Amino acid sequence: MTPVEFAVAAEHYLAGAPLAEGSRRVYRIALHTWAWLLVGRTPPTGTERRRAAPPVLPLALLDGPGAPERVAAAFAERAAAVGARTANRELSALRAALRWWCARGWLAADPAEGLRPRPTAPAGPAGSLGEERLRAVFALRVPLREKVLWHLVRESGAPIERLLALDVDRLDLPNRLARPAPGQRPLRWRGGTARLLPLLVAGRTAGPLFLTDRRAPSGTPAPDRCPLTGRGRLSYRRAAELFTAATAPLDPAGRGWTLHALAEPRR
Repeated sequence: MTPVEFAVAAEHYLAGAPLAEGSRRVYRIALHTWAWLLVGRTPPTGTERRRAAPPVLPLALLDGPGAPERVAAAFAERAAAVGARTANRELSALRAALRWWCARGWLAADPAEGLRPRPTAPAGPAGSLGEERLRAVFALRVPLREKVLWHLVRESGAPIERLLALDVDRLDLPNRLARPAPGQRPLRWRGGTARLLPLLVAGRTAGPLFLTDRRAPSGTPAPDRCPLTGRGRLSYRRAAELFTAATAPLDPAGRGWTLHALAEPRR
């Protein structure tokens, strides 16, 4: 029997698709986001995005002659709001679900078939902000966690994923470096990070350096949870969302910039 409602069809897809549990969770969030977009509403953000129940969306709205235009308009709106990279990931999740539904006869055709991913900037350090914009970014009134991470991205030259994987007990604050894991190069920083980092650590001796705002969910692995506060390790997705949102007022296009654009260009 064909499901009537989008969210129900999404759960059938997630249960039947060959996805790892982590990917299943990411796909569910992306599909719920599409439900908000396709009824003309702004998707929730941050932690609310994970908990919010999607709006009721009849699956039939993705069928028929007007469906491709509806999906294309929602994709354009999403790309303008969060950037091409995030919108493209969410489009990929929707396309996978649409193909699965079409194969079962729940839809007559794929309404996103004509959509193509938006072009994105190179994933490596772009150094595209320039000195004036950098000064504006570092002058923003944001939490200490963001200030430290942004300075580290700029000063260390390390991949952002490695910075978010840092643990407090590997920091050598006097020498401005993090002791490397086997096979890694030492991670070093300069004055901006050195000034702020001790304030962020503030009495912690173990656990992730960059923490979420709330306690970690039950089942979070011990290495990704602070033994003092119970908060979890900050994810790349959340760190990127925070930077883009914070820099939107500085961006003439109003979209905000990416963490990769903050990195110092290689010489």
